[in-house]
Amino acid sequence: MLFGSKSSKNIDELKIAECISRFFELPITSVKRWVHVHKGAVKVTIPFASKSLHGELINQIGLSLQDPALNISIDTQITSVPTKIAPIPLIKNVIAVASGKGGVGKSTTSINLAFALMAEGAKVGLLDADIYGPSIPIMLGNPTAKPSSKDNKKVEPVSAHGIVASSIGYFVPAEDATVWRGPMASKALHQLINETAWPELDYLIVDMPPGTGDIQLTMAQQVPLSGAVVVTTPQDLALADAIKGIAMFKKVNIPVLGLVENMSYHLCSQCGYKETIFSEQGGDKLSEKYHLPLLGKLPLNIDIRQHADSGKPIQVSKPQHPLCEAYRQLAQQTAKYCYLKSVQIA
Repeated sequence: MLFGSKSSKNIDELKIAECISRFFELPITSVKRWVHVHKGAVKVTIPFASKSLHGELINQIGLSLQDPALNISIDTQITSVPTKIAPIPLIKNVIAVASGKGGVGKSTTSINLAFALMAEGAKVGLLDADIYGPSIPIMLGNPTAKPSSKDNKKVEPVSAHGIVASSIGYFVPAEDATVWRGPMASKALHQLINETAWPELDYLIVDMPPGTGDIQLTMAQQVPLSGAVVVTTPQDLALADAIKGIAMFKKVNIPVLGLVENMSYHLCSQCGYKETIFSEQGGDKLSEKYHLPLLGKLPLNIDIRQHADSGKPIQVSKPQHPLCEAYRQLAQQTAKYCYLKSVQIA
């Protein structure tokens, strides 16, 4: 053959699948179906958000076939996790971000996970399920926004920085306390979910209220959750509460996708000294004990707090910040394990 790639006639699909399997640390049986070869070109269709990894994967496939000039393209077709409850129209996956107690950074993790998934190529929405203490409007920089309705039946979600969001904070003034008993709060949450005109979404991230009470049970029993992410800090007190969160989701048959160890360490902004203020290895121990993946370890960093308070998400205002890479890795792992649940359940 005078022109073109020497491997265009005999491209080894198994070798490509093996390369992808190693790259994502996934069983080869899961990735074989992703590979399609046609007229000397390779197309890989990945079923979860991982856009920032596509370039390196193309390089790795070219090297494995010893043909760097091979025509390789990567597409993303995000799959959904089958649920016993009927899915919310237009939404593929609903992921709850939970914690057994307050103060572990669950809401900042939720919002940064949402923007990281968007950066990885997904269409993302955010639901603030903390009826008693909604904080998402402040972190999105639009606490005074007022949702509108096109048909007087469903409310349009509020758009901010490329994602859509719904929160009781958009309906109740910030200075007013939401003093509701459990059933009333659960009803309000049900309305937020089902009476919002959600657009087509790959992932709806739900910022859960802390604890294991009525709201959490409502979410588990009435919402088609694809899975849950449990946020903790490394200290023993937080780990004890995270265990309760894991147990709750298991009791209601909601898969726990993995754990996030927040405030894992602090890097001094002046000298770079790494200090484990809230103990260390707590997330690792919990992961090992309950056979759950540790999706990420996030630092205690002043920039996270400053950007949350200012309503300017760090991944939008400073996409090259080192923290953004940590959140993108968290998003990649969360999306990957969400996909694995879809394969296991199907």
